Amino acid sequence: MKLTAAQLQRFEAFLDRIKGETYPEAIREPHQQITRDMIKHLCEKYPPPPAARVLDVGCGQGVALELFRQHGLSGTGVTLNPVDAKVCVEKGFDILEMDQSFLDFADATFDLVWCRHCIEHSFLPYFTLAEFGRVLKPNGVLYLEVPAPDTACHHERNQNHYSILGKAMWVELCKKTGFSLLEAMDINFTAPAGPDTYWPMFYRKR
Repeated sequence: MKLTAAQLQRFEAFLDRIKGETYPEAIREPHQQITRDMIKHLCEKYPPPPAARVLDVGCGQGVALELFRQHGLSGTGVTLNPVDAKVCVEKGFDILEMDQSFLDFADATFDLVWCRHCIEHSFLPYFTLAEFGRVLKPNGVLYLEVPAPDTACHHERNQNHYSILGKAMWVELCKKTGFSLLEAMDINFTAPAGPDTYWPMFYRKR
């Protein structure tokens, strides 16, 4: 399928609107602790190679990037939010303002793609996952963490959550884009709104 000039123009206008719906991700719990726990688990069970290159998709204000740096890993963060990007630059991180679905990196650039609570902001997650696979090296690891639908927190009602899918659907989309599931977990906790669930998943690029 090839888009006409008029179709491309409408699509680009839609992308501009989507970018305007982003918001800064202030550092808060339980996200900090979950990030610490999952990076520890990653490094123990699926250790990246020495001096691995890591892409942090939707890097927020650098929580994961700081932990990767402590582990001796070279991290690059991408975000669409200029406030988050500014905070990360001030912390000395390598940051690019970039859409997760249109990654301006060469094929097979990274050893690890870390995507925690970002892909649900994609309105075309199948394509986004294909991009993650493209920039990953063979046998590279993808960490994907998403919020579950239909919890007390009603993540589907968030202003720019477009893909609050079931766990089985995420697993199948990842398989269709060339990933093998290594491990899937449930993180259950009580948020101020009530019971909530996140799904951390580890994949390897086939």
